[in-house]
Amino acid sequence: MGTWGSGNFESDTALDHLSLVIDRLVSDVTDAMTGDPVAIEPDEYWGVAVPCNLELLHTLAEAGHTTGLPAPEVIADWKQTFLTVWERTIDDLGPSPAYKEERRAVLNRTFDQLAAVSRQVAAD
Repeated sequence: MGTWGSGNFESDTALDHLSLVIDRLVSDVTDAMTGDPVAIEPDEYWGVAVPCNLELLHTLAEAGHTTGLPAPEVIADWKQTFLTVWERTIDDLGPSPAYKEERRAVLNRTFDQLAAVSRQVAAD
């Protein structure tokens, strides 16, 4: 089909690139979720980057770029894994009760909003 509009994502090449970006975000999260749980502790790189990747995926999906999203069940499994590690290790870092409550809410929302978009995509 080539190019069908002047937008940044209105060509085959742009969508190929976007697919690579989405695949990388999903792959990185998958690897982190199936790897050593220490890697997703709150003070480790993937403990910070996984929620960032999920937020990026949600942002792309909200913009209409939903190809390659993980299934809602996969996201639910990721959430369970991630939050189990987070709950088990967050107190070791000495956070304030307010931070801990706020961060927990953000993490839950981050997983839940991506799962909601994924469910919507699956239903369409």
